[in-house]
Amino acid sequence: MLLVNEIYPAICGESRFSGQPCTLVRLTGCHIRCSWCDSAHSFAGGETMSVEAVVAAVQDHRFSAVLVTGGEPLLQKDLIPLLDALLADNRQVLLETSGTLGPANMLPLAAVPTEVHKVVDVKAPGSAIAPEVIDWAGIAALGTRDELKFVCADRADYEWSRDLVRAGDKLPTGVRVAFSPVQGDLESRELAEWILADKLDVVFQIQLHKAVWPDVERGV
Repeated sequence: MLLVNEIYPAICGESRFSGQPCTLVRLTGCHIRCSWCDSAHSFAGGETMSVEAVVAAVQDHRFSAVLVTGGEPLLQKDLIPLLDALLADNRQVLLETSGTLGPANMLPLAAVPTEVHKVVDVKAPGSAIAPEVIDWAGIAALGTRDELKFVCADRADYEWSRDLVRAGDKLPTGVRVAFSPVQGDLESRELAEWILADKLDVVFQIQLHKAVWPDVERGV
């Protein structure tokens, strides 16, 4: 069984699938508290659903892509059966995860099927998440189907992220790396100009769904 916070039709706002319609499945629960979290409603509440019921809800929306997110979806033990079921239903499956270590019962990144597109958020200092909580081993094992996301609140976050990319010793090769600004904290143009000035070979992205629905907090 899964504790599901919400399921709704959405436009993928980030990743290489940005702009693609999908069904978003948001699971309840998170063990960290990022300073810029925009989905705190997922920390509690929700409805208990079977894997079969979630797949049926996804089928009702008729989109080929499905994004499973949270909260932190790796906290739920039936996540893997859900991902397997969605893949068996011929869905294009994306998983957003915090890329952090957690309690003993938290699923490791390595447990996620390789056919799933993992979007892993590497927590910069402005997130208020301690560096030792980052799952560097799990991140290092990502494959070319997966991607890393660095969310920057200020220049310090950008430089920390830039230096990680340049060093190359903690990040896997061949994995898409994207930088995005924290909405309301860092201007998109400023981040884009930093990337260009430093000739940093990463993808610049914004949260597309927030650009389309800037006044809507849930369900987009």
